[in-house]
Formats: sequence, C-alpha cells, structure tokens
Amino acid sequence: MSTEKNFWNVLDKYNQEVIQKVELLNADQVESALKKSLQSFDEYKKTSAEERSEWLEKIHQKLSQEKERFVDLIIKEAGKPRSYAEAELDRSLATIKWGASEALRFCGEVVPFDYGKGKGKKAITGRYPVGVILGISPFNFPLNLALHKIVPALATGNAILIKPSHYTPLALLAFEELVKECGVPEGLFQVICCDTDLSNELVKEERIKMLSFTGSPKIGWMLKERAGKKKVLLELGGNAAVYVDKSSLTGEKEAQKIAKEICQGAYLYSGQICISTQRIFVHQDVRSLLEKALIKEIATLKSGDPSDSEVIVGPLIADEHLERISSWVEEAVSEGAEILCGGKIHEAKANLYEATLLTKTKRGMKIVDEEAFAPVALIESVNSIEEGIEKINDSRFGLQAGVYTQNIDHMKLAHDELEVGGVIMNGVPGFRLDPMPYGGVKDSGLGREGLLYSMREMTEERLLVF
Repeated sequence: MSTEKNFWNVLDKYNQEVIQKVELLNADQVESALKKSLQSFDEYKKTSAEERSEWLEKIHQKLSQEKERFVDLIIKEAGKPRSYAEAELDRSLATIKWGASEALRFCGEVVPFDYGKGKGKKAITGRYPVGVILGISPFNFPLNLALHKIVPALATGNAILIKPSHYTPLALLAFEELVKECGVPEGLFQVICCDTDLSNELVKEERIKMLSFTGSPKIGWMLKERAGKKKVLLELGGNAAVYVDKSSLTGEKEAQKIAKEICQGAYLYSGQICISTQRIFVHQDVRSLLEKALIKEIATLKSGDPSDSEVIVGPLIADEHLERISSWVEEAVSEGAEILCGGKIHEAKANLYEATLLTKTKRGMKIVDEEAFAPVALIESVNSIEEGIEKINDSRFGLQAGVYTQNIDHMKLAHDELEVGGVIMNGVPGFRLDPMPYGGVKDSGLGREGLLYSMREMTEERLLVF
C-alpha cells in the first residue's frame, strides 16, 4: 500500500502492482456517515430478532454465490495463500450463519431471589443494544475479522461503522455493496476509509458507544486511553507458544505429525496470524527428535505466489515488515542465537522471507519478547511441564497456547496455570472456531470475541423486578 493525499493505493502484495485507488473520506463525509448511523440505529433498534436473522441469512446466501470473487480479492490485497483465502471465506460464511442463528436465541436471564427481602418477587434481565459501534479491523483477515464485529452488531440491533486496514480495504468495500443488495437498512453498516487522524477523532466521539479494535497492542491500548467512557473490546495478538511433552513423542511417526502441525501453525501465511506459533518449548528428552522432524518439515514448505494453491509461505504485507523481521533475526544472531534453517530474505521484491527456525534465544531479544508476525519460530528445551508453563507465561502477552501431552494431570495443570485466554490441548495455539470465546490477557487484549460473546459485549443488561 502507498498513500497519496486523498487516496490509498492498494497493492497486489506479491507483484506490488496497484490494484485499485481507494478515495479517503474527509471530515464532513465521516460526520455524515456517523449521523446516518445514529439515525438508522434510532429507527431500527427495535427490529425483531427474526428480521435481523433474516438479514444475515440473505447476506450468507449472497456471499455464498460470490465466494470465488472474494477469495481472489483476498489473495491479491492480503497476499494470502489460496488455500488459506478459501478457508477465510468458509469461516466468513460460518460466522454469518452462526450469527443468524444466535440472533434468534439471544436473551437475558431469570434472576433467582425469592428469599429474604426478595420473597414473592421475580426478576429478569433483558439485553439492549449499546448504539453506534466503531470497528477497526486488521489486514490479515480482511473479511472474517471484520465480520466478527459486523455480524454480532447487526444480530443485536446495533449500528456499526467499520474502518478497514489501509493495506486491505477492498474485500470489505465489496462486502458493503453486497449487504446493500440484501435489504439491510441503509446506515446500519458502513465502511469508512479515512486517515488515522480522523479515525482517532471518531474513537473519542461521545456519540459512538463502543470501540471494537483488532490490531497491534501499541495502537490498541493507545485507543483505549482515548475512548473515554465508551465500552472497549480489544484483540491484540501476542507471541504464542506451544509446549511438547515427552509423553506425546514416543517415536518418529508422532514427531513428524506434531512437526507438521507446528509448521502449519508457525509458517502459514508467513506467520501473519495473531495466534501463530512463535515459541516452541519441548521436553529435553525428546528435543532432538522434534527438532529433526521440524527441520525436515520446513524444507517441504513452498514459498512464492499466493495464487498458487501449493504455496504456504506467501509475501509479508509490506516491505517495512520484511526489513523489520530481517533486522530482528540479525539482532538475535548477534546476541548468540543460532539459525537452524532459513534466516534470510527469500525474494525482496515480493517481500518473501524464508521459513526460519532459531534456537539459543533468550529474553531481551525482540524475536522472543515481541510479536514476530513473520515466518520465524524458535525452539528451546525445558526439563518439565512446570518449566514449560513458566516459559510460556514469561511474556507480556497471553492470547492462546498449545500443549501436547498424553498426561491428564499435565493437561489440568496447563489449564490451571497458563496465563492465556485459551489452552489448546494436543494442538497448536492457532486453533480457532468462530463461535468460541476468543481473546487474551495481559497485553493481548480486553474482552472476548466469538459470536455469542461479542453479542454480550455489544449489549447492556437491564434488570426488571416485579
């Protein structure tokens, strides 16, 4: 992406050609969009659950018909490998379908207090939409992560303004046109492409009642400070880790299976996933077995043009990220880290970096402490599940973690002691189903996404006693 004064030039991330110029809204146009959202919310906030569910069903049907067009858009503007872009569309369709279903079930609860001073009384709660929501979505899932804001907003009767990433606005703009064809009232959902100063002003705007942001911790926490009294939902990523217990590695067959899963978790889409596997901790008794299997598996990964269905490691989103990860690896090596494979730029013009595995790393190195968001992982030995948990927790992040073990006591310990939002047993931290509660602790975020959980975040509970 390159920026002119009033445009985003959206690039094909592999060949760097301009796909489309996107005109940016000025302050008056943003204000007009906000007023339209406020008016639309006031008019449609009392629509029935059935009406809202039907809107989403129509959107699902229309997107199903146009799936391939959206796959091609995401491949080009996000540099996402074809198989993964197809998976994003499948997830997007599932997100909409679940939202249509949840809209019909979503409700408050009965509050039991028929005792003491409450004797003879009943109480129920209802859930009511907060109003106009501002969503800010990232480049790596340009459609589905935006839908994690749009779908629950529409399902609960809110209005929503969405600002896409300047790298990847095209899929969301196309989706906005699709929604207009499905009978959703004008103004309930609008895409706003504007510069950072304008979006920052919107964050402070008191007429907006909630901010839902997915992106970097630095930006997310800064926006929270600016948000004032409004509700805030933050999903901010991390440096996700996996622990491999010796009970899971009894031979080469098991090692190769786990290595394949870890490689997919670490290098798919060049690691540009919030829960990409970045840190690998393995019991010292089976370290050699897993390391050999990982190096063997990494050698099979294909890099290159994301439109090729066999490519796993596509381009990084922009040249500054290629330069950043290259400097982080060089810094780590200068401080004692060892490169087991990869460790250099594969093709500079296409922003391709080699799938890289490091060892002998330590706290203080950026590649250990920060979110890589690149095809780089590290492997280190530990002598017990307790040390593995300690190493995983030794981070300012806490989104998800993976634990491979056949020991049920180790599973329980991991669930009790890992400081993360989700623990994935016998899998990598990158596992996510769209209805599940998803979010982190520490610098990884605030609140939970996932259809039902976002719907709760986007509504206020109101008590009735009678």
